[in-house]
Amino acid sequence: MIHFGTDGWRAVISDTFTFGNLRLVSQAIADAVAAPDWDEPQRQQPSVDAHTMVVGFDTRFLSDRYASDVARVLAGNGYTVHLAHADAPTPAISLAVRRLKAIAGVMITASHNAPRYNGVKLKASYGGSALPEQCRRVEVYLSDNESRGRGPNLMDFEQATSKGLIRRFNPSTGYFDHLRTLINFDLIASHAPRVVVDSMFGAGRGQIKGILQGTGCEVFEIRGEMNPGFGGVHPEPIARYLGPLAGAIAAGHGELGVATDGDADRIGAMDGRGQFVDPHKIMALALRYLVEKRGLRGKVIKTVSTTQMINRLADRYGLELHETPVGFNHIADYMIGGDVLIGGEESGGISFAGHIPEGDGVLMGLLLVEMVAAYGAPLEELVADLLKTVGPVHYERKDLRIAHPVNKEALTRRLCEDPPGDLGGVRVQEVRSLDGIKYILADDSWLLIRPSGTEPVLRVYAEAREPGMIKVLLSFGEKVAQDAI
Repeated sequence: MIHFGTDGWRAVISDTFTFGNLRLVSQAIADAVAAPDWDEPQRQQPSVDAHTMVVGFDTRFLSDRYASDVARVLAGNGYTVHLAHADAPTPAISLAVRRLKAIAGVMITASHNAPRYNGVKLKASYGGSALPEQCRRVEVYLSDNESRGRGPNLMDFEQATSKGLIRRFNPSTGYFDHLRTLINFDLIASHAPRVVVDSMFGAGRGQIKGILQGTGCEVFEIRGEMNPGFGGVHPEPIARYLGPLAGAIAAGHGELGVATDGDADRIGAMDGRGQFVDPHKIMALALRYLVEKRGLRGKVIKTVSTTQMINRLADRYGLELHETPVGFNHIADYMIGGDVLIGGEESGGISFAGHIPEGDGVLMGLLLVEMVAAYGAPLEELVADLLKTVGPVHYERKDLRIAHPVNKEALTRRLCEDPPGDLGGVRVQEVRSLDGIKYILADDSWLLIRPSGTEPVLRVYAEAREPGMIKVLLSFGEKVAQDAI
């Protein structure tokens, strides 16, 4: 059964993710998008062309071929398809959907997942992830087509191209123009920090280095060549996978390191000492910078698994804060409504005012470079000052592999019925069930237990003021989770 999770459909290549299944999914997308009530009026772009679609792809095994097949099916259904000429970041494709006034877009990627996976991300006309109800509609058409024995309409690629139904384009051109309106490149040029960029063999390769050309920045890019197997590691910008970035910094290639995931919608970083700077700190630094240096204001949106530092900063600046379930589509709901200063999640998907409602690792990497230039201080000093102001914080996440899917509602209900009175001697002050179960303690520490929306994994998250408490929280969370399973 093909199911769209938190951010699209993902499956193992040549197991469930096959050309045959992808064509069926593409036909269901074509049918769903053609329905008269596909695009909600209040979200629809002005003058959207209901017959135009955008298709992009990342660097994974066969992604370019898969994307061509998606384009063939969409063309076979009468759509004019703008197909990326090469691998490109998800946010670049999302922006192209909005810029070209397309009714929707398809991105072939499995994001940060292991190399054996590939997937489909469905994009709406406003330049962000399709709504959950839109994805469910695709599933309904998929099931209906299967029950009727209806296969995909598939047009020959050369024929579709000659008829103008498939058109190759370069998404980076418009993407770079847009990023130049959000980042102060003159400020960057005035200080020209030395930067190491780790593209992790993903679709972000060449993007940050390319747009920083002409600023005087010395940019040293690693893992920027084509490698569909990602060197055998998950293309996820977290500490355990960023050894090469730490090595490049230690070798003197830069004073700041930024890393993007497989489709470049997530960000990770390292300071000049080779210490990992996680997305919690990146988002907190960005919030502080946007308010204190740029003088901006607006709502602050974070997911349930994101640091309490954001809460403390929002309170400090008198900003309205909202917490959402995990998944950038929930943050996008607020961004579409307007008046949002910044939105982000612990996995590294972050965006801010003026951009599309989509996490963007390239954008946030550039903002980090701008911050270092603006403060005239290395990243390690900025982080130390942040923790002195709204810390200290210690954060950890454990992923428990599970053999079978977990019923999230049943699990949440079970854990809500009998919450602990205290954890590690600190009173449990509040129990939330927005997404999984979250215990918030009297000292602002917290524990979250929730099933993943994209993988057969049960996640346990914890944040505390000191490392010892992290061990207590994770130990309790793992035991409760295992018992629940």
